[in-house]
Amino acid sequence: MFSPPSRQEIDHRAMKLIIGLIALTLANITSIFSHTLITSISAAYYEDGWARNFLVGFLFAISSFLLAYNGESRKEMFLSKLAAAAAFGVAMFPCGCDGHVELIPHVHYICAAVLFSILVAFCWIFHKRALQKGHREALRRSKLYLLCGAIIVLAMLVMFIDFITHEALSAVVARLTFYCERAGLVAFGVSWLTASRVLPVISSKKERFAPFA
Repeated sequence: MFSPPSRQEIDHRAMKLIIGLIALTLANITSIFSHTLITSISAAYYEDGWARNFLVGFLFAISSFLLAYNGESRKEMFLSKLAAAAAFGVAMFPCGCDGHVELIPHVHYICAAVLFSILVAFCWIFHKRALQKGHREALRRSKLYLLCGAIIVLAMLVMFIDFITHEALSAVVARLTFYCERAGLVAFGVSWLTASRVLPVISSKKERFAPFA
């Protein structure tokens, strides 16, 4: 039924594709399967059933693929391993949201901040790499990476302002944290989906990921 595999294992483009798809769907799936209007994606941990299962399972998957990803330099390899540890920490140390008590104070939020910061760094790395290639599709990717990085930074900034103002913004927009986290994850997903070379408009036929060429 299936033809022999063309390579022994999945390559970096397949990993980027999987990571991108998980990041794109994580927020909406946890929200759909939650029994309440969760105020943050991490609050799904305290929901019974599928919402928590998807949250933890998807974070473990992201952590595993980031751990396997080495990139093209020692810097990328280090960042991917640190991001993997951060994603693991987000899953293993639930947030103190909605009145729940954290297992270890601040660990969840530190891990989340580290993870999103590294994702911004990857957007910049991907941007510079695309600029170096220079052809039309690569230049389109470079702009998209910058946009994704800017969205993640903006989402982090809004959540930080909400934190230092003692949730003044959340008092106006009840699900502010959820919306910011979703925006950051969607930007993360788009940037890695772009880097997977599956989209025809932003990847030339010569460089496109083989199953989608």
